[in-house]
Amino acid sequence: MNESTIPRLKFPEKFGFFTFSTASNVVYQFKSLYYLFFLTNVLKIDVLAAGLILTIGTIWDAINDPLIGFWSVNHKFRNGERCRPFALWFAVPWALSVVALFCDFRTSQTITVILALVIYFIFESFNTFVAIPYNSMGGLATDRDEDRRSINVYRNLGGCLGSGIGAVACLPLLKVFGALDESGNLIDGSSARGFLLTAMVMGAVCVIGSLAHYFTTRERVRQIADDEDPVSPLAAAKMLLRCRSWVLNMFYIICYGVNNVLIMSSITYYATYVMGSTAAATMIQAVYLVVSIITTLLVGPLDRLLGRKRTMLFGAAVLVLGKIWFVLDPWSTGAIYTNAVTVGIGLAIAFVMFNTNRNNIADLVEWDSGRRIDSLVSTGDNLAAKLAQAGATQLLTVAMHLSGFNEALPAQPAATLDTINAMLGWVPGLVTLVMLAVLLAMDIEGDMRRMKQEKAARGIPVSG
Repeated sequence: MNESTIPRLKFPEKFGFFTFSTASNVVYQFKSLYYLFFLTNVLKIDVLAAGLILTIGTIWDAINDPLIGFWSVNHKFRNGERCRPFALWFAVPWALSVVALFCDFRTSQTITVILALVIYFIFESFNTFVAIPYNSMGGLATDRDEDRRSINVYRNLGGCLGSGIGAVACLPLLKVFGALDESGNLIDGSSARGFLLTAMVMGAVCVIGSLAHYFTTRERVRQIADDEDPVSPLAAAKMLLRCRSWVLNMFYIICYGVNNVLIMSSITYYATYVMGSTAAATMIQAVYLVVSIITTLLVGPLDRLLGRKRTMLFGAAVLVLGKIWFVLDPWSTGAIYTNAVTVGIGLAIAFVMFNTNRNNIADLVEWDSGRRIDSLVSTGDNLAAKLAQAGATQLLTVAMHLSGFNEALPAQPAATLDTINAMLGWVPGLVTLVMLAVLLAMDIEGDMRRMKQEKAARGIPVSG
């Protein structure tokens, strides 16, 4: 078999992916864990209105994904690259939008809701621009599967660190900034300032990570065909839908995203109202973080030992099994920590695997159509994933409202506690069963093997 003409990637470039993933996950985890909580418990917005802000904003994010991705496919920067420069041009606007999310403008409730929605729209737009290099560069930096898997391992390690900065470090920072009392709960009158200063720290990390990624990475993979004519929306949709692996990987990502939204949005409420201290979420997140890091380091060896499909199935099975104790006894401290451990294992495996799949899918689409549409491969599946995440957010907030949640109460009704427990237990468990069914139907290794055989037969260089 012919070898790839692209040299093996060196550590500094992989570290560039690590730093950018760190920055991106700082935003994702910080927002996922605390933004709904900030809206209800700091800005005192009704939980239904807060949920509507997140749902509408996420729907906008889902819509702008393919719009911006389509524009990116038909746009080339002056240096000849299509994706990497987004990390440079949108680093500062992205960071500023994160800070704006956690501002208390001290206006009426109606104006506060409107401002929150507008800012969330702006944040999701900038977030999409920086997500283009984040999701596409793994396939454009190299065509070697070993290097791509290594890139995604570094990305997930960065993601774990970012999750730690965005989650584990948040409550200590709030305490440093005078927003928490000795028992670890928010102090009225100081919480808004504390969240704003914490968001400014997160924003600085975003800028550093984005610039580090831009200056250490390169786009090397060029499409086989010389065709540079614009790709129409219909043609792009046909390219994606003809690829069975893309469709199945999209559903895999949807299941991952719904799992993540339900767990990350619920854990702060669980710590506050079930465990009795908002600060208790820090230790649960720390366990999740440590397990994610260890698992990420083992994904490569697992992939080589079991193969990609068995590795993905193993991760999904761990997610399901980890829910059993919690579903049976959601009040148990051991059960919530077991849940955190198994979520750390299952979601770490899923993250590395679906991103490696995504890089391969860009190759499969190119082999079928002659065009590289890396940004549309990622933004296309993000459209469906984020619509599912919006649905998950709406499910959580509507269920909490119907159960009698009241942000003004120090203790919540039993029905609300049962709802929070369900969003951490049996609901994501059912979603993971769907994930298992999707993975049983997926055979991306076979698709890649057939593509490489065809390329080798035509004398086209391929990775070993």
